Amino acid sequence: MRTLTVFLVVQALVAGAAQAQLRTEVQDYVSAHQQQILGELVSLLEIPNIAADRANIRRNAERLREMLARRGFAAEILETSVNPLVFGEMRVPGAQRTLLLYAHYDGQPVNPSGWRQDDPFRPILRDGRLEDGAREITNFLTLDRLPTQARVYARSASDDKSPIVALLAAVDALRSLGRQPTSNLKVILDGEEEAGSRGLVGSMDRYREKYSADVMLILDGPIHASGRPTLTFGARGIVSLDLTVHGAKSDLHSGHYGNWAPNPAMDLARLLASMKDESGRAVVAGFYDDVPPLTPEEKRILEDVPDDPQELMRFFGIARTDKVGASLQEALQYPSLNIRGLSSAYVGAGARTIIPSTATAAIDIRLVQETDPDRMAERVIAHIRGQGFHVIEGEPDDATRARYPRIVSVRRSGGTRAYRSEMTLRESRQLIQALERAWGQPPVRIRTSGGTVPIYPFIEALGFPAISVPVVNFDNNQHSENENLRLDNLWNAVVTFSAILAM
Repeated sequence: MRTLTVFLVVQALVAGAAQAQLRTEVQDYVSAHQQQILGELVSLLEIPNIAADRANIRRNAERLREMLARRGFAAEILETSVNPLVFGEMRVPGAQRTLLLYAHYDGQPVNPSGWRQDDPFRPILRDGRLEDGAREITNFLTLDRLPTQARVYARSASDDKSPIVALLAAVDALRSLGRQPTSNLKVILDGEEEAGSRGLVGSMDRYREKYSADVMLILDGPIHASGRPTLTFGARGIVSLDLTVHGAKSDLHSGHYGNWAPNPAMDLARLLASMKDESGRAVVAGFYDDVPPLTPEEKRILEDVPDDPQELMRFFGIARTDKVGASLQEALQYPSLNIRGLSSAYVGAGARTIIPSTATAAIDIRLVQETDPDRMAERVIAHIRGQGFHVIEGEPDDATRARYPRIVSVRRSGGTRAYRSEMTLRESRQLIQALERAWGQPPVRIRTSGGTVPIYPFIEALGFPAISVPVVNFDNNQHSENENLRLDNLWNAVVTFSAILAM
């Protein structure tokens, strides 16, 4: 037994030394090829990628197919009922496993007026973070060396084109070192993730054989705020509700009818306030009932995440937090109820002295693995009825207006379930060990991320574990104006992906 123990220790040390050497060699490769890697990313970012822009989405797909083929992948475009998927496969003799690597190439819509540059699809480089007063670096693609803290600003710089480029750079780096991956590789690039991944989910029957693998790695999302390599083993689901409270048939003069005609904005405010207590916990009946208490081991995993709540509060400019869980990580293990937008009449320079005819709130319910979208939506709707509202779909007719004193239209969208893979699985342990050996410290292990990856039906149907390998900076303005990527995260991503390909 002692001999076996010594052998295993020696074997682990040898593997660790080999991975440390690989890290150094890949870092040397990246240092010598920064312009090449960044140039490929910039060229990809210059192609607009909003899901509804079918012509440019097709241009993205063709470019990505060519990029995969150039690395030796058998690459093709997979047609769907909506936007195309890009698929690539690399078979490796003697491979120990098959990895299915998922990323998306579409991005969020843009509001150009909110960006501090002429065009969100014309990438610029700044010598740091815009909010800290960073300056633009001109002609950056001609520089021999790039500043360590520099950031690329463009739509999809972080979400999700840079992980694709980093993955392909990792393939290049291994090849330059005379090495090849230890796994068969399958790459699936989604052209509609930001719009619900309908094409991917609907393609399962048609392309099921292509998607077979031992584990799915999702190359999306930000690393932990500490900057340490990160693995995320689950993602929340989501269901959304738009609530429109109705008043009079048209806006009314607030002087002539104030104190007499009901104000739907006030009714909506009271309704929303009734859904949570002062600590931020939802008071909707049954909202947390489906989630079992955390076990001591689960709590230990959450406590191991190196969050710095005081620093996060300072960074975000807040003086208090909600108290759904004892910590940020614990809060993410429960469903959340969020008001993501409010609208009624006019404000600011356009404000008018009226009683608005309607008031609307957009609500999202983030789900965890134990919660069902239909059941959670119905609990919120039951709460609305309990507050004295008549719930309808669409516009109320005259008979409805005459009969019910409080009317709300509810429109539901979404319904993506959450997923979670166990950290004790063989595939999970292999990933953890690969990153620990490469970086000399264990990766941050996130049980469930706050964001949603709308591919639960895909994962469920194919029956493999799904684990996210996020690589971009946490402060990347994802989904917002001035989205950005810190270049050091791009360089480090090449190392992380090289370690995984060679594990």
